[in-house]
Amino acid sequence: MRILIAMMKHETNTFSPIVADWKRFQDWGAHLGEDALKAYEGTAMPFGAYVALAREAGAEIVTPVAAEAMPSGPVTEEAYNQMAEPILEAVRSGVDAAMLDLHGAMVATHTDDGEGTLLEKMRAIDPDLPIAVTLDLHCNLTDKIMNNCTALIGYKTYPHVDMYEVGAQIGRVLLDSIAGKVNPVMSWGNTQLLSQTLCQGTDDEPMATLIRMCQEAEEEPGVLAATAFGGFALADMRDAGNSVIVVTDGDKAKADEIRDRILAKAWELKEDFIYKHTPLEEQVARAKAMTDGPILLLDHADNCGSGATQDVMTVIEEVLRQGLEDVAVAAVWDPAAVQEMQKAGIGNEITLKLGGKTDMPSIGEAGEPLTLTGKVKTLTNGEWIVRGPMYTGVKVFMGPTAVLDTGNMEIVIVSNHHEPWDTGVFTSVGIQPEYKRYLILKSRIHYRAGFAPIGKATLTLDGKGVTTSDNNLLRYEKVRRPIYPLDLLNEA
Repeated sequence: MRILIAMMKHETNTFSPIVADWKRFQDWGAHLGEDALKAYEGTAMPFGAYVALAREAGAEIVTPVAAEAMPSGPVTEEAYNQMAEPILEAVRSGVDAAMLDLHGAMVATHTDDGEGTLLEKMRAIDPDLPIAVTLDLHCNLTDKIMNNCTALIGYKTYPHVDMYEVGAQIGRVLLDSIAGKVNPVMSWGNTQLLSQTLCQGTDDEPMATLIRMCQEAEEEPGVLAATAFGGFALADMRDAGNSVIVVTDGDKAKADEIRDRILAKAWELKEDFIYKHTPLEEQVARAKAMTDGPILLLDHADNCGSGATQDVMTVIEEVLRQGLEDVAVAAVWDPAAVQEMQKAGIGNEITLKLGGKTDMPSIGEAGEPLTLTGKVKTLTNGEWIVRGPMYTGVKVFMGPTAVLDTGNMEIVIVSNHHEPWDTGVFTSVGIQPEYKRYLILKSRIHYRAGFAPIGKATLTLDGKGVTTSDNNLLRYEKVRRPIYPLDLLNEA
């Protein structure tokens, strides 16, 4: 048996000014051919699970590409083709099955449905090819995706710490179907709900209820997989929003019933999927009164893990203004500042206009640097290996990295965007986060993978940025209407 295993992942924020070109994928790690296998075999990724299954089956493994980039604006057509064409060429060469590690919210400049377009082209080459797909919990599921694969599953955790497990689950379903042991039948649907990412943490309600319903469904006889997707509201495309997919062994009626049951519950809980705002000044003052650290302060509107610029200084400025002490920040994206600090050298004082290099026209905001003076504490190449529960074993490339120590605050400054979902963002530059009073994290929920075990309290700080949870700031043009909360729908 010859099995194609590939990864092609990007979560597209159509409101982001950051360009998703091929270099952006290379900055994260774009691997071709044998290099893809070397990069991800043995990791806790769906790709790693697929490889383990293929080896167990004694199959020949074909790995044309493994590419991912930090979320950003639409993927350029050139970058898309750099990833898609090796996969399509592998199908043309002849394979017996395909196992794909995809995201589900990829919007490209030439197609709003990046994953569906890829799968459709694969099916056009080989209409009978068995195809298994893993998708992110923030997938925006489409007809085109569903109509062009054999079996599909999504993560049940956010932060995504079950990537290997779901990959193994759907990979086994595919192999069992090839062996004639099961007959995968899929049923999917979406609801009129554009839920917000901050309200999709799977340890919290309302998402916890939907995940529990999926887990209970998978315990029923004949149910092979059940997934509730939170969707990705920052991708302005037709099918953005909550959806459900159920895979059964030949029982379409059962799949439909479970699907409808979970979708109905999602709609019932719709108000709980909308974030409630608190003024920034009020939250920082609340944090200042807390004494038992580390206290996690989430600069969630500037989360590069959802496509933000990672250089908005609003939250940092307010924390400094109110005089909070013993603060560490992960991270500010500013390659020019890193270069200045490299020239200054470790131990020397420097004054920087930090951050604020990027305008955000989609929300009507211009970049505003913050002038800071401090010492260059650390300089590194920004490379480290994840040891925590999310992306375990994957090598991170933050690019040239520096730490600015202002006295009250240590700021990690990076040259490549990187969301702080692992404590390595601090420990790799010599900061022990468990001993800090405050940690400012430019993250929404993924921070929990690495920082929940050490955090004594968590506050969301409503700064500025293109990962805002204020729908009123965003102009939607393509999403299906009516949809809640853009439209206030009646219960009927």
